[in-house]
Amino acid sequence: MTLVSSHLFKPCLTFVFLALFQSHTTFSALILSLRNHRSYPQHPRPMFQTNRTTCALFAGTWVRDDTYPLYQYSNCPAIDAEFNCQMSGRPDSGYLKYRWQPLNCQLPRFDGLVFLSKMRGKTVMFVGDSLGRNQFESLICMILAANPQTQTQMNRAMPLSTFKFLEYGVSISYFRAPFLVDVDVMQGKRIVKLDDIAGNGNAWRMADVLVFNTGHWWGHEGSLRGWDLIQSGGKYYQDMDRMVAMEKGLRTWANWVDSNVDITRTRVFFQSASPDHYNPNEWSAAATAMTAKNCYGETEPMKGTTYTSAYADQMGVVNEVIREMHVPTYLMDITMLSELRKDGHPSIYRGDFSPSQRANPQKSADCSHWCLPGLPDTWNELFYTVLFY
Repeated sequence: MTLVSSHLFKPCLTFVFLALFQSHTTFSALILSLRNHRSYPQHPRPMFQTNRTTCALFAGTWVRDDTYPLYQYSNCPAIDAEFNCQMSGRPDSGYLKYRWQPLNCQLPRFDGLVFLSKMRGKTVMFVGDSLGRNQFESLICMILAANPQTQTQMNRAMPLSTFKFLEYGVSISYFRAPFLVDVDVMQGKRIVKLDDIAGNGNAWRMADVLVFNTGHWWGHEGSLRGWDLIQSGGKYYQDMDRMVAMEKGLRTWANWVDSNVDITRTRVFFQSASPDHYNPNEWSAAATAMTAKNCYGETEPMKGTTYTSAYADQMGVVNEVIREMHVPTYLMDITMLSELRKDGHPSIYRGDFSPSQRANPQKSADCSHWCLPGLPDTWNELFYTVLFY
């Protein structure tokens, strides 16, 4: 049975505006970010105070900086082959040389020793899909760069992987939960349980910092779809309106956070959607059927601060759910700044790709995940800033 329904959520005014006009024009990341700060008076968008200046962290531009990257791929054993673009033969390196410059402030330089000292005896856990794993591995590399001789221990498993800095008692973990809510297998069928999160949630209870993300898997179709059935309200569905499903799942997650997180010991973050770059019309008005069909061959960020976004619906859901939560949950709004980085994906330079996959970039290119070193390092610079400053 298939449920057909309209979107039941009410996105904020900013995203209604974007949805109406995104096919006709591009928007300034700066202007949209500033508008977002006024979306919900109850939960204003995060602001960062530094150098006596109020700064919108997620509004700004990419600037060339030859002091980057913050680490070398060859010095970080935590990078999975699918993210290790340089090791996998990516011929260009200019994409490594960009720094995010927020409005009216400088981000503090990431310092792995400061991170370890401030987080001594604590656990940071990333929860979500493989973009969370991207960020998890990035953070490990950034910390190791400051203290490469420190004793460490890594355990890779499903669904939980953990990297420990033994001298400091610091654990960095990743828990795979692409929908956040539970997915069970019954009689060979994968069932997304929109009303149930207890199974996954038990693994998160003791973390001191939780960083959640979800997004891509709600929109997958065909063989990429992550379920056979959806369970909601005691009924089973072969499919349903994806934004309705996402909202139901996020509200189950929000209820878990409100009921289980002790705000005296645990801080909660939610990372907005990480964009992909499969459609060149998003960055080139001159794109045609004869030009590249995805991110393959892209070596520079988009020019200026313009972008178009396909994530207005998801962000509307996320904004509405978070603003109604009781536990303070910081929205890491990385969508706009990441949208500009069409150059940052592995494309065909994944260590797990076969020669035939590499020979067919229009079909095989990975324009969803991110190279390491690369964009997730900026996500972690922003995370570091919000966490400690």
